[in-house]
Amino acid sequence: MREKVIQVLEQVRPFLQRDGGDVEFVDVDENGVVKVKLRGACGSCPGALYTLKNGIERTLKQHVPEVKEVVRVE
Repeated sequence: MREKVIQVLEQVRPFLQRDGGDVEFVDVDENGVVKVKLRGACGSCPGALYTLKNGIERTLKQHVPEVKEVVRVE
């Protein structure tokens, strides 16, 4: 699952970078919880939670059904 998650994040990354942000994969646990760090503009953007849940999490769940949730870590 780890490799699939990283592959999908690589597909999402250009969209975040276009707006001055980025996402960094941290970990995925046995319960399907993916941990990421939001970087650049995404780290301080008021819409970061929207990006995390409606962008990153939704895309990961579509491509990696084992993913249950995406959480932001510092």
